[in-house]
Amino acid sequence: MALKSLVPMPAFPETSFLTSAAAPKQFVADTGAEVAFAGRSNAGKSSALNALTGRRALARVSRTPGRTQLVNFFAVAGAGRLVDLPGYGFAKVPDSVRAGWRSLIQAYFEERESLAALVLIVDSRRGLGEQDVVMLEWVLARGRHAYVLLTKSDKLTRAQAARVLAETREACVDAGVGVQLFSAHAGRGVEEARAAVMEFMSGGGGAQ
Repeated sequence: MALKSLVPMPAFPETSFLTSAAAPKQFVADTGAEVAFAGRSNAGKSSALNALTGRRALARVSRTPGRTQLVNFFAVAGAGRLVDLPGYGFAKVPDSVRAGWRSLIQAYFEERESLAALVLIVDSRRGLGEQDVVMLEWVLARGRHAYVLLTKSDKLTRAQAARVLAETREACVDAGVGVQLFSAHAGRGVEEARAAVMEFMSGGGGAQ
């Protein structure tokens, strides 16, 4: 059993829910800086947000894929905003709903000047998928930063974790995308991810 660190983990600034948007006209004012979170349904996005902010119920955690159907905005005290984008992938929803999610996400990436970076949530047991690559391409095309969290890494052996980390870094190296292992359950990589998110927000929106 691993020993817990005796050094307390730095607290994330107080984070609170702002609003949910079902259409671009409902997005909050496009000012300041915000970091968006996206990922396949059931990749662990809500758990990652909760772990990073130190709030157990900031984002809804569900065993049913596709529960996040809106763009959810959260205020980070003195820093900016976090944005929880709808999950994509294998959620069992009608095609019309799936198309609506895609349009909403695409509108967000195309319109938000305050977007500083995208944190892409990827299940480490699956690795980067085709839709994950599309998400990265969207945000990189805007000249924004991107960062990959390989979640649920506690479910891998050390060798498996090292392999998926190396493979993902190799796939992202030319685009300058950061990659790290992460586990909300085990607390692995939380401090490193917090530091990255805060750095992105302090840099504001705009090109890399």
